[in-house]
Amino acid sequence: MEPSGDFAVRVKEALADAHLRAAVTQATSQLGSRRLLALATLDEADAWRDAARAAKLDAIRTLADNLEKFEARLIANGAQVHWAETPDQANRIIATIAERAGARCAVKSKSMVSEETHLNDALEACGIEAVETDLGEYIVQLRRDRPSHIIAPIVHLTRADVGKVMHERLQVPYTDDPKELASIARRKLRHDFLRADLGISGVNFGVVETGTLCLVTNEGNGRMVTSMPRVHVALMGIEKLVPTMADLEKCLKVLARSATGQKITVYTTLVRGPRGPQDSDGPEELHVVLLDNGRSDIRGGDTAEILACIRCGACLNACPVFRTIGGHAYGDIYPGPVGAIVTPGLRGMAAFGELPHASSLCGACREVCPVRLDIPKMLLALRGVGVKTRTVPSPLSLKAGLKLFAWVASRPPIYRFAARAVRFALAARARRGWISTLPGLAAGWTRSRDFKAPPSKSFQELWQARQRRNGSTP
Repeated sequence: MEPSGDFAVRVKEALADAHLRAAVTQATSQLGSRRLLALATLDEADAWRDAARAAKLDAIRTLADNLEKFEARLIANGAQVHWAETPDQANRIIATIAERAGARCAVKSKSMVSEETHLNDALEACGIEAVETDLGEYIVQLRRDRPSHIIAPIVHLTRADVGKVMHERLQVPYTDDPKELASIARRKLRHDFLRADLGISGVNFGVVETGTLCLVTNEGNGRMVTSMPRVHVALMGIEKLVPTMADLEKCLKVLARSATGQKITVYTTLVRGPRGPQDSDGPEELHVVLLDNGRSDIRGGDTAEILACIRCGACLNACPVFRTIGGHAYGDIYPGPVGAIVTPGLRGMAAFGELPHASSLCGACREVCPVRLDIPKMLLALRGVGVKTRTVPSPLSLKAGLKLFAWVASRPPIYRFAARAVRFALAARARRGWISTLPGLAAGWTRSRDFKAPPSKSFQELWQARQRRNGSTP
């Protein structure tokens, strides 16, 4: 599903959708509560978070060397490595692998990077059927939709919505029972696993030390995708590295707890290469496609730290903006605070320069991030880029208002007079300490919340009065 209109239009559409807001609020609230409970089960949780952060940042600092070592380990393990600069290159590489293998059907486990490249469309254009096997992604595909959340693709849907989709697309009796819905999907997908010639997966972590691919899922589909088809293709962004297996443990300790509130995901799969002579199962070929798509440029800028993100989705669940508008309003694959940084880096500020402004800068994202990314700082950096490059046009009213404020604020007597006048005017509109309606540009605030009436005296006035009472000169 392609986004319609600009960011402001999509936000208005989301705000007007009460059903969407209810579904997103319920799901993110549950995930946030589970995170708190899960972290409480981890001894020295802060120390583990610090260790995971150090591991990821270390991998990013020496990214070029780590990628070379990782490639060498993969090749030694029997894998074939491909490099892709752009999404189109990645799609062409995978399509070529599929065509050489004579594949007509590809099964896919959950992969945000394949969403980033629009891989399914590229394969279908080549006559290759691509079937999503993660339950959430499967529903998204049936709806001809796209994910609304990094880890919970259908966070914007209720179970009744899912029941309607399966009823309409699969011609099965309607039900909203989660177990029955999962059973319906399982029966359908089992047939696809058995007939697939190609398995496509993402990669949560690549371990430089051993050339190991780590996939974490809560459904058995991931292991079936990576072991049943004759050919396995793993598509990963070049930033998904950790130096050692010990570093992988640090990241896994905090990933599941931050993402779904589990101590560990149900399936943590380690893939080192294709099937060997002594192996009873596994693919005949393993291909690893390493995608850049702007990541190298991000690494060279003020938002390089975002490459350490482990894609847990905790920042989305904590963000008041995401919880209000959902993921589709962001207009691309990565929503929420992380998407507001990653998407302009991957797609360009010209098209997505408004996203860094989709934040209250409350710091909730930084607080919950398992690797302590300073997301507000990076959002401010991108806002600065938008101002300098003029890629985000500012309303004339805002420009004029800021100039007026700068003029007044730089003249203390005028500022004090203006502050008293504003306090007086606001006090006249207040009822029991709150203001329900404001005029002009401020009306946007009171359309959905009340405004706290200011105190009768400013801090400076109170301080001066105190100094006078104490006999001191202000």
